[in-house]
Amino acid sequence: MDLLPAFGNLGFTLLAFVVALSIIVAIHEYGHYIVGRWSGIHAEVFSIGFGPVLFSRVDKRGTRWQLAALPFGGYVKFLGDANAASAGADGAVLDALDPVERRRSMPGAPLWARALTVAAGPVFNFILSIAIFAGIVIVSGQAVEEARVGAPKALPAEVVTLEQGDLITAIEGEPVEALADVFELARALDPAALVTYDILRDEQAMQVDAAFPLLPIVQSVAPQSAAIAAGIEEGDVILTVDGTPIHGFSQLRSFVDASEGAPLALEVWRAGEVLNLTLSPRQTDLPTGDGFETRWLIGITGGLIFEPETQSVGPWEAVSFGFNQVTFIIESSLDGLWHIITGAISSCNLQGPIGIAETSGAAASQGLDNFIWFIAVLSTAVGLLNLFPIPVLDGGHLVFHAYEAVTGKPPSDKVLRAFMSVGLFMLLSLMLFALTNDIWC
Repeated sequence: MDLLPAFGNLGFTLLAFVVALSIIVAIHEYGHYIVGRWSGIHAEVFSIGFGPVLFSRVDKRGTRWQLAALPFGGYVKFLGDANAASAGADGAVLDALDPVERRRSMPGAPLWARALTVAAGPVFNFILSIAIFAGIVIVSGQAVEEARVGAPKALPAEVVTLEQGDLITAIEGEPVEALADVFELARALDPAALVTYDILRDEQAMQVDAAFPLLPIVQSVAPQSAAIAAGIEEGDVILTVDGTPIHGFSQLRSFVDASEGAPLALEVWRAGEVLNLTLSPRQTDLPTGDGFETRWLIGITGGLIFEPETQSVGPWEAVSFGFNQVTFIIESSLDGLWHIITGAISSCNLQGPIGIAETSGAAASQGLDNFIWFIAVLSTAVGLLNLFPIPVLDGGHLVFHAYEAVTGKPPSDKVLRAFMSVGLFMLLSLMLFALTNDIWC
């Protein structure tokens, strides 16, 4: 009976991983399928998963849609493809086709149609990510520029907070003109139990004493972090560290930096209950904009003592936000990979299937919004990985198409098979290396 919780957590993690991966794979493969169809290329099979087929049906266009037993990927097999990876042509099939039917095959289609069909998979992954990020900001809204309280957060009874609608005009005598100023002042001021706010409340100017603006409130928890392992949740308020009361998030950061990985005893307030938790900070390579720095982290971000007032976001602003998020993920991923290759940061930053599955479960355990956000991040990563110029991946196919565009003819079947073998070896080596990281890191 003691083993049941572990099996339950494993099942939840696997389910979250399969759901996330299936959504991402379905969108990726649908990109190949629909652009291929628009380009006049016939898809014979659209499969989610590999192995024995659990369910299938053939649509009016003659495409078999199927769900297979191993839900860790998928493929679209086009007419004339030698296999599901589109590695070469099936000569016997092509020889039996008339010129009209041959145009509907992948090998017989014009170069532009084949290139667009191949590129569509990663592009649809990016589109999915942008759509999710845009949808999230449309639903949640965006903080207004002024420092106005949208709603107080749930805090311990002894913590004095601000009221809904309050407009902050100064903190400890320092003027506040925008919400960003609150963060800047909170970083500059020494944390204290109470600070003085100048506010406008119901159009009346007044001074009130309330809690430090950046309390050690848990705004978010990173998957696979020390905080997750210790059982910290969003909304927790950290009251003491090793018995010392703290009033600001910067004090928590100081304890973490000074710990050098030693366990920290935390007293945490959660929904009216005080809990005693212990966590050990972990060394983490953190992107700084100019590279990476290695710091002791516990995997949480802090937040204000109130929820800022928000405003609705238009479609263009939402899409722009989504595009910027995808761009940031791509840039930081490539930067991180380069730093791993050059040895500037640990190779443990590269995760394999076990690490991604654990992250899926951790994100899902924090709520649907976190899980959806994680799907958007993972979809961007899958799209980026598929664009790497490795044979077998979409990026490798695009390299072959570029070669054909320059030379006027595709690589020979012998050369193609050789490159595919090399690409498969590279991909399996990368997966094995990442899997080793999952186990030993």
